[in-house]
Amino acid sequence: MWGFPRTRYANCNGSSEGSEQTEVVVNIGGVKQVLHGDVLTRFPETRLAEIVESSSAGSGDPSSLCDDYDPDTRELYFDRDPDAFKCIMELYYYGEIHMKRGICPICFMKEMEFWKIDAEYLDECCKSNLNDAESELAEIAEKVKTILVDRDGDPSGTGWQRIQTFLWRLMEKPESSLPARVIAIASFFFILVSSVVMCVGTVPDVQVEDAEGHRTEHPTLELIETVCIGWFTMEYVLRLISAPNKVKFALSFMNIVDFMAIMPFYVVWILTSLGTAMMELANVQQAVQALRIMRIARIFKLARHSSGLQTLTSALKSSFKELGLLLMYMGVGVFLFSALGYTMEQSHPDTLFTSIPQSFWWAVITMTTVGYGDVYPKTTLGRCNAAVSFLCGVIAIALPIHPIINNFVIFYNKQQVLETAAKHELELMALRTSDDHVMTATATAAAATSLSRSSRESAAGSELWDQPSGSSHGESHMPLLKKEKEEEEEEKEARNPSAE
Repeated sequence: MWGFPRTRYANCNGSSEGSEQTEVVVNIGGVKQVLHGDVLTRFPETRLAEIVESSSAGSGDPSSLCDDYDPDTRELYFDRDPDAFKCIMELYYYGEIHMKRGICPICFMKEMEFWKIDAEYLDECCKSNLNDAESELAEIAEKVKTILVDRDGDPSGTGWQRIQTFLWRLMEKPESSLPARVIAIASFFFILVSSVVMCVGTVPDVQVEDAEGHRTEHPTLELIETVCIGWFTMEYVLRLISAPNKVKFALSFMNIVDFMAIMPFYVVWILTSLGTAMMELANVQQAVQALRIMRIARIFKLARHSSGLQTLTSALKSSFKELGLLLMYMGVGVFLFSALGYTMEQSHPDTLFTSIPQSFWWAVITMTTVGYGDVYPKTTLGRCNAAVSFLCGVIAIALPIHPIINNFVIFYNKQQVLETAAKHELELMALRTSDDHVMTATATAAAATSLSRSSRESAAGSELWDQPSGSSHGESHMPLLKKEKEEEEEEKEARNPSAE
């Protein structure tokens, strides 16, 4: 046996005979603990139970089961986290493990793997934290992969795939390069110009009359609109060609908006070219004019480049339940107070509540505390009903606000953490790449130095041994030694001139 300390315990019947219990002395990262063998053997598949069994059997080297072993103090040293080990010991006493606050879930799972403890012993609340950490790491890896693909492209792709990836980065990723940023700025400029032209074109002083006396847009504004539509068309076609998944691209909401903003122009152009009747063309133009206003929504496509707007969208998506409750509260309140208002105001001769559906408008603006004043109660009971309605409206709107704000804060902090982690990961990758380049350059320089040295030695050897065979032995085989010997003799003669 290894000679672990043992403690003798008296039997319960009072006899002098005692039962021995193995005590294992461990040192976890500088924290010394004494563990009892009967406690550790409750889970025989774990590392601590294996240590007790090996100690009882007296076989094996204890240093193979730990990082270091001190035979004098009989301590097993483990270079592990002592705080995590405290959580590990909860398994042997309570049958389950809880991660304490402040411990990284991923690092704690590595501790459990070292001590050979299965993840099923982890409590459910801690498993949720572990799943959140794993999903966050997966999102970071996916974000880093996306950034690397946007920056370097896919090296295994074909020529057309590389061109397609280049176009996609150029049109969809302004942060990937300077030309992509210029295109994004130009797209924003054309969106702004198109919106301004659409607004200015409705001003009567700017419009002109056609041959039939109808007021139409100024020709200059139509020319500017044509140039903007040309840019939008080219942009949409290039994005469609370079899209990795064209079906998903075509069914995207923002891309549908882009398509609907472009098509009315071509519909009008085709109908005009075919010579459709003026009345029908006028009706078509009215419908087209209603669709053309949708091009204002194109400005929202810049949301894909703004982390703040993306966070807001994610927070709203995760708050559908709260928003649904808000709409339900408002719907019930509008129906209830509009019916009460109509009933209470019906007896007044100058009532403004002509029907319950017409009273919906009053209930909405009252519960939202807008209060336009176009419809208002004139009786005392109607005014009391209005006071109760806007108080209930304030409460109904305020209740779901906190969860929505909380979701926004959570998603915003998560987005910031992901961006920071991805940035750090890219910096580490760049640092490792530079270190690899430095090591490669150092190895190359060392190899070149060794090769140069060996070349000089081989050249000196060839000069030493490859001499003409007709000379004497000293001159033919050792010219360098002979030259050094002559120099030494000349120095001796210069020091002792009297010897001559």
